[in-house]
Amino acid sequence: MAQTATRTKPATRATKSRRSGSVRGSGGGRFAGESPELLKDYFYEMTLIRRFEERAAQGYTQAKIGGYCHLNLGEEASIVGLMRSLRKSDLLFTNYREHGYAIAKGIEPGRVMAELYGRTTGTSKGWGGSMHMFDVEAGLLGGYGIVGGQIPLATGAALAIDYRGGDQVVMCQMGDGTTNIGAFHEALNIAALWNLPVVFVVINNQLGMGTTVGKSSAESELYKRAAAYRMHGERVDGNDVLAVRDAATRLVEQARETGRPALLEAVSERLKGHSVVDPAKYRSEESVEQAKQADPVANFRAELIEAGVLDEDAAVEIERKAQAEADAAVAFADDSPHPDPSTLFDYTYATPVANDSRRLPADPVF
Repeated sequence: MAQTATRTKPATRATKSRRSGSVRGSGGGRFAGESPELLKDYFYEMTLIRRFEERAAQGYTQAKIGGYCHLNLGEEASIVGLMRSLRKSDLLFTNYREHGYAIAKGIEPGRVMAELYGRTTGTSKGWGGSMHMFDVEAGLLGGYGIVGGQIPLATGAALAIDYRGGDQVVMCQMGDGTTNIGAFHEALNIAALWNLPVVFVVINNQLGMGTTVGKSSAESELYKRAAAYRMHGERVDGNDVLAVRDAATRLVEQARETGRPALLEAVSERLKGHSVVDPAKYRSEESVEQAKQADPVANFRAELIEAGVLDEDAAVEIERKAQAEADAAVAFADDSPHPDPSTLFDYTYATPVANDSRRLPADPVF
């Protein structure tokens, strides 16, 4: 078994931000000790992701976005909380529902939207589309369309970090349905055996496509699966950006210091269907209403106003700016060039391969 590495603990963005001013009030409340500016920043980022995804849904219905398109609507608090636990140099692997993660990891919204539109200015030059965001500089090493395809790769990246003696941490995000595939268990097993600095995060929106967790998982409290590998596991309210941030920060820094992996389950709601084209008719009116009541963006807005961090005018102004940035991302994507047909076979291989076929479907075989 690999020895536990000793790593130097850096200050995270969340920790540093609390040093300048804090919310004060009767008894402090749950915002006690938090920087008002940081809370406003969280609200802006959550609102931006919401507006971005709404514009993405619109672009899909306008046939500007092709293929599959899965939105983060309802998961904004989990996204922002998780990303605020990471340093820029830390690595992120996600599933196909990753637009919000790309934005929160520091990629310009215009480049994210351009990728959805299949334009050359996108994060993957238009080759990847909605499910395959990738940006080495930002530390986003994929969106993956194959369910669970990211888990072995994320574990391998953590092994590489450990082998090189680095102090990065890998975060591997997935949906609840992914916890039932073999690669999930294999990856957790090897990460625990070899003390790899990876935090596995399950976004439990309580529906694997159209199947509830209770009907697909014998153990529906998914964080408990970590116990089989003597790994720390815990569950957090995925609708609470501060709870997610604090839990993720603790586990990320634990992985950075000791190399020990962990499993974090964030329970949230999915406001729409599995993908843009899914009408979600399998959901009851009661469950739809429950999801609306749990809306993390609307609820966080109300809490900030109640705590005096924002007033109505300030909240409206933040929402206006978020809408403007989402609209600007669409304009950037619309104005960006399509890939030239002559580049169709570029990047088929990382390096040149002799006699590789570049034949188009209508071309003769000989």
